[in-house]
Amino acid sequence: MRNLMLSAVLASTSLFGLAAQAADAPVLLEAPKAAMSLEAGKQYFELNAAVPVSKPGKIEVVELFWYGCPHCFHFEPTINPWVEKLPADVNFVRIPAMFGGVWDIHGQAFITLETMQVEHKVHNAVFEAIQKDGKKLATPEEFADFLATQGIDKDAFLNTYNSFGVKGQVANAKRLAMAYQISGVPSMIVNGKYRFDLGSSGGPEQTLQVADQLIAKERAAK
Repeated sequence: MRNLMLSAVLASTSLFGLAAQAADAPVLLEAPKAAMSLEAGKQYFELNAAVPVSKPGKIEVVELFWYGCPHCFHFEPTINPWVEKLPADVNFVRIPAMFGGVWDIHGQAFITLETMQVEHKVHNAVFEAIQKDGKKLATPEEFADFLATQGIDKDAFLNTYNSFGVKGQVANAKRLAMAYQISGVPSMIVNGKYRFDLGSSGGPEQTLQVADQLIAKERAAK
């Protein structure tokens, strides 16, 4: 997990069996995996004060991330299919972590793209440009130039980026990151109460197992 040290930030199968070779061979079914045993203070942490959710009545799951974080990038192939299968009573929200410098540029750009309702493939393209192609995208203009290659109008992006509405969302994202008491990205929050990450959970798949169990816990408490 990438630690968020402010000083640094501010400076910059199971195997499928072989085809049955004996017609009378019994079919063995793999036993379902036992649910992970969760313990507060180990796999997840309870926040000192619950943070209000954005859609009351739904169970909120938040992922805090940064385009410049390789762990966030490598988490994408695991979390995206999971998000697509979430039940209707769960509201998933991505929030960019912003701690100054290029973090703020990237975070405000993400909020801008969300405001413009661009397709998720653009979000993926930004991640790949930074993580695979070595692009910095360290200014709004650099970001706009890159997005132009993805079919996003440069002027429309910059106008939205500098809009009052986007700046208000940036301020709210920073407030939420502080309220969630995050110390690294990617971090996840369930229903404004529980915080966990790849390190505390034990890896990408385990992180989503923790999320599933905490979602179930909140559902049962309704």
